[in-house]
Amino acid sequence: MQPTYETISLARPAPHVLQITLARPEAANALNTQMGRDLLGIWSSLTEDAADVRCVVLTGQGDKVFCAGGDLKQRNTMDAVQWRQQHELFERMYWALVDLPIPVIAAVNGHAYGGGLEMVLCCDFAYASETARFALPEGKLGIMPGGGGTQNLPRAIGERKAKELMMTGRPFSAQEALDWGVINQQCPGPLVLAQALETAITIAQGAPLSMRQIKKSVRYGGQMELRTAYRFEVEAYNHLVDTDDRREGVAAFNEKRKPVFTGR
Repeated sequence: MQPTYETISLARPAPHVLQITLARPEAANALNTQMGRDLLGIWSSLTEDAADVRCVVLTGQGDKVFCAGGDLKQRNTMDAVQWRQQHELFERMYWALVDLPIPVIAAVNGHAYGGGLEMVLCCDFAYASETARFALPEGKLGIMPGGGGTQNLPRAIGERKAKELMMTGRPFSAQEALDWGVINQQCPGPLVLAQALETAITIAQGAPLSMRQIKKSVRYGGQMELRTAYRFEVEAYNHLVDTDDRREGVAAFNEKRKPVFTGR
């Protein structure tokens, strides 16, 4: 049983799939200190022991906003020490999401600004509503992206376009996000979550150890030169050879049946 949280809700819409919903609709699902604690808690819990969870879908409550970024009303009362302390919490939360061993799909139900877009970029991939808009406008507030935005956005869309968007703070549309590689698919608003869940179910039906090794190889291999990255890939591959799931997958193929993976 997962614990309850103040600012996020959990659901199990399908076997091996966990849906996490940002649940501060009265504040446009903005990221406050408690949401930082709650998200760090769930990512840390899943990293320590995912139990039967094989894929996560992250979405926002409502049909207009995924996450508006940092809660500036809360931050308006903070001094510099409090601001830094909160941001250190957020930093740990974003890193815990990036390092999560299991796949995470963002179902971007509405606008994703600032830390909300950075959260999307920390996920493995994303689907978004056709009406969603995206931006990293921190430069207009006297700060800058600090949740991985200056690193993950250039890796997704290229350095020159990323610098333009961050330096101007210009919002961009779901179609532009799709064209540039920020999201994988745009859908009519009511279908975004359903599409993400359908993909999550497909992933959850695959071999869970394989999904973890693919994620690790892509994420960390992408930071290496090619030959070293290939050796990293082979090491990840070799970890799967002597597993029950590898034997089950090959046996099921030869017996013309659907495999039953156990994560062992």
